[in-house]
Amino acid sequence: MVLEIAVYSPEAAIIAQNAGANRIELCSAPAEGGLTPGAGVMKLVRNELHIPVHAMIRPREGDFCYSEVEFRAMLLEIEEAGKAGIDGIVCGILTKEGTVDEKRLKILIDAAKPMNVTFHRAFDMSKNHKESLEILINCGISRVLTSGGKRTALQGIEMIRKLVKQSAGRIIIMPGCGINEFNINELTQIEGIRELHLSAKAYYKGAMEYYNPDIAMGGNIKIPEYELLLPDAEAIGRIQSVMRNK
Repeated sequence: MVLEIAVYSPEAAIIAQNAGANRIELCSAPAEGGLTPGAGVMKLVRNELHIPVHAMIRPREGDFCYSEVEFRAMLLEIEEAGKAGIDGIVCGILTKEGTVDEKRLKILIDAAKPMNVTFHRAFDMSKNHKESLEILINCGISRVLTSGGKRTALQGIEMIRKLVKQSAGRIIIMPGCGINEFNINELTQIEGIRELHLSAKAYYKGAMEYYNPDIAMGGNIKIPEYELLLPDAEAIGRIQSVMRNK
């Protein structure tokens, strides 16, 4: 069983690796659901870690129907990931009708070679999951991260079972979203599941001793100004213990 941990900083990546993660999904902007990390961050994390590092390629928050200029930004971000020595990229792109944008996805895949390519939860936003999975397989995608088209993987568990059966080993189905040490058993019991994705995140007090209560870096969006989002190392250890017994 492979445990992929989503992280949002170099320190978080190191903590996750030391706690037992088998692979890292490196992102920025957790409040937006994960965006592309900076080139310097990618390079530093790849140099510091000995486990595979996959980088999110997502140029903005919101939906996954991208303009031409956003698509060009994705290609440049993939180029930076390659220069940094990143092992794989995580991306997703849809048409305005809710289908996988097969034409532009193939361009992203070609640009990423020889890096591994994961299609993220844009898959869950697609109109027809069965058809979308066949498109991803035909494009040569390595794995799809999915919550089964629901808000959490537990809510989408029946669809995840169907996707694993449909895939017939042609693509990795990697459940993600809302997975923790208390519900992981239900997903590991699905025959054919070999990888899981989660963040095990928690907020920790930062090093600042002085607080300015009049400052809000997020404007009207309430975010913890003086706390750091890091993996819960003990929780990862407990999750790995469960996975090793499967």
